[in-house]
Amino acid sequence: MISSLAWKSLRHRRLTAALTVASIALAMLLLLGVERMRTESRTSFAATISGTDLIVGARSSPVHLLLSCVFHIGNATNNIRRDTARALNERPDVAWTIPIALGDTHRGYRVIGTTAAYFEHFRYATGRSLEFEAGKPFAAGAEAVLGAEVARRLRYQTGSTVVIAHGAGDISFFQHDDRPLHVVGILGRTGTPVDRGVFVPLEALDAVHAAANAQAESDPLAAALKQRDGTSSGSLTAVMLGLKTRSNALAVQRSIGEYPGEPLTAILPGVTLQEVWEITGVVERTLFAVSTMVVVVGLAGMLVALLTSLSERRREMAILRSVGARPAHIAGLILGEATLLTAAGIALGVVALYAGLLLARGWLAAHFGLFLAVAWPSAHEFALMALVAAAGFLIGLLPAWRIYRMSVADGMTVRI
Repeated sequence: MISSLAWKSLRHRRLTAALTVASIALAMLLLLGVERMRTESRTSFAATISGTDLIVGARSSPVHLLLSCVFHIGNATNNIRRDTARALNERPDVAWTIPIALGDTHRGYRVIGTTAAYFEHFRYATGRSLEFEAGKPFAAGAEAVLGAEVARRLRYQTGSTVVIAHGAGDISFFQHDDRPLHVVGILGRTGTPVDRGVFVPLEALDAVHAAANAQAESDPLAAALKQRDGTSSGSLTAVMLGLKTRSNALAVQRSIGEYPGEPLTAILPGVTLQEVWEITGVVERTLFAVSTMVVVVGLAGMLVALLTSLSERRREMAILRSVGARPAHIAGLILGEATLLTAAGIALGVVALYAGLLLARGWLAAHFGLFLAVAWPSAHEFALMALVAAAGFLIGLLPAWRIYRMSVADGMTVRI
């Protein structure tokens, strides 16, 4: 009976009820949306590189080495010699190596000098290998492979020509038009920095750097760029290692740190990824706090609506009391209304969330490389919904307590 009365009462005040439900639904949409994006972003961030046991570079900060080598952010403080990379590859406990040479760009996108081993051994998202949307891996010095975003934004296809620009900035003062590369492959989308890379053979970078060295002899600007970027033939930015036995990673890391040929830093990608996430984690906590405050504001709006309606409904409650309704029934009616409003807001917010995911997942993947799964709510999301429902019930206690104290005489004799 109380549920039926609460429903009829809300139907009678449908406009106020609809606005209250809409505010709660928007708050839940923001709260669950931020939570879904936070968890998916963390999963995508942790899956940027998988299957690589160690990354070796010149002596520097582990975070700086990871950002420059994997995320292509910033420039390497120094390079390592290629004979060092060969020595690492010849270690009996190393299964494979991927050399990485950075320091050049193509129209603002990083150029990654490497070998065909990159496409064979690089893994992301818990072991997924790179796949080609079109074409094949490069095999000669004048070929290039593009990431999915580079090909989409620059509208390149297999057979297109790219020109490497010397320097790691977005603005290049000179380009090597005399050494164009032909696109032979386009990688499938991964949602990682791989999508924003231009992959070329190390031989192609050697040719570009050789031309840059020749130009530096007569061009002070080219010499300054060369000195700033630290790029030269015969050097590498980093080397990715895959070990035969992953349990030996710590021992190999310590051994590489003591390499006598030159000072090196070997990092465990998974551990360093967690360090980077802790640095950026304050942003996600801030977004979660903001969305939580929006939920509080939405529930406060429901409280205001219920308290405001009490004065208008004093005669209604008095009539219910006069026909036999007990004070507990009247309080239950207010609590029932608060519960229905909260439940309707939560349900509408969840529906809006999944509708938004279905509509926006393609756009988010194409523009931000963020893959949002349209999956059943997680245990944490169910806990958030339960907390909001409990908060809505508790908020209804205040107007229920006030209406409980109203007497029949007070309701029948409204003071003006």
